[in-house]
Amino acid sequence: MGCGGCSTGKPNGCKSNGGCNTGSCNRMNVHDWLWNMPISDAGDDCKVVEVSFNQGSRKDYYRNATLHFFEKGEMVTVEGTNGFDVGEVSLTGELVRLQLKKKNISEFGIDMKKILRPSNTKDLELFEKNKARERGALTTSRVIARSLNLDMKLIEVEIQADGKKATFFYTADDRVDFRELIKLYAGEFKLKIEMRQVGIRQGAAKVGGIGSCGRELCCSTWLNDFKSVTTTAARYQNLSINQTKLSGQCGRLKCCLNYELDTYLDALQDFPDNSDTLETTKGQAILIKKDIFKNLMWYVIQGGTKHYPLTIRRVKEIKQQNLKGIKVEDLQPVELTTSREIEHSFVDVVGHLTLGNLEKTSQRNRDKQRQEKKKENQKQRPSQQQGRPPQNKQVQQKPQQQKFNRPPQQGNNRPPQNQNNNRGNKPPQKG
Repeated sequence: MGCGGCSTGKPNGCKSNGGCNTGSCNRMNVHDWLWNMPISDAGDDCKVVEVSFNQGSRKDYYRNATLHFFEKGEMVTVEGTNGFDVGEVSLTGELVRLQLKKKNISEFGIDMKKILRPSNTKDLELFEKNKARERGALTTSRVIARSLNLDMKLIEVEIQADGKKATFFYTADDRVDFRELIKLYAGEFKLKIEMRQVGIRQGAAKVGGIGSCGRELCCSTWLNDFKSVTTTAARYQNLSINQTKLSGQCGRLKCCLNYELDTYLDALQDFPDNSDTLETTKGQAILIKKDIFKNLMWYVIQGGTKHYPLTIRRVKEIKQQNLKGIKVEDLQPVELTTSREIEHSFVDVVGHLTLGNLEKTSQRNRDKQRQEKKKENQKQRPSQQQGRPPQNKQVQQKPQQQKFNRPPQQGNNRPPQNQNNNRGNKPPQKG
């Protein structure tokens, strides 16, 4: 997912948090799917650029008054509070116009700030220097707020690139008196102080983290519209009302409970209404669950523990009989055949596979291949012999007779030598 280096001029690269070419270095990234579309009229192009700050934690819109064309991922210097700030271009072109329309922001507003220039080396050095102060400022500000016994939680500190202003993001349930706190902050940091309250879900988005699904939080990656979530959404989806499991890291109900809610509501339209109870001769049957995948409704007779899965058609028939004052004797539940999954027990295979076993297996495979090759060669030999012309047997025997019936060679019949002569020609010595 990440990239080790960055070739787009970003400070410190993307730190392996995403691909620089796709813009995944930022949180709340938006894919520009119109970037390669030809522009019919260059004069009608959107002159507003979306700029993100603090790795996508905050976004704002600035008018491009320069003649420079900015690409996604480029660092720009924009107007700030009594100075300038440095941000990253996160979106350009026609998609910015759609975002402005969605957020009810006028493209030609007078109050919209401007882009000053592409960030130079001096701007980036000052930007990195002031960004390095944010972590220490957050720790110090929390200590000061705790010393004043203020019921608030500081989430993030953002210092302007020129070092003239600091914005403190916090969450609080009630109103907080900041008169004494701002004086202490101004004396400690020597900056212009701005306190900005955010919601609990927005606070969790700024902090980030990993959800129970194993992925990064939706609020810190792409979700920017926080809708209200109630326990009714969990009931429609047949989820157990467990506050611990249904709550996210922010302490509120998970936003993902609304993702599939519309699908469940559409599927539940086929189920009959006012079918929470059915009258039977054995007692009253109470609805406990609706299965939209199998189109079944599960009932349990009052005072019993056995579950009865009924089809939608059967429930409607029983309901019509109950309206006539007739109690059914048999619910006629559906017989469900459950396939039992084989449970694989734990097997300790440490030491079972050794090099010797692997060598034996490879040797067996080699022997098997050799035997198969021999069989193929034996099958090919008779087929080749059938196609050859018959050979004369006498011709084959002649060289054999010449080879084994050779006449004896003359000159080789030497007399046997005396064995004593092999010892040498020296005369025997007398004693």
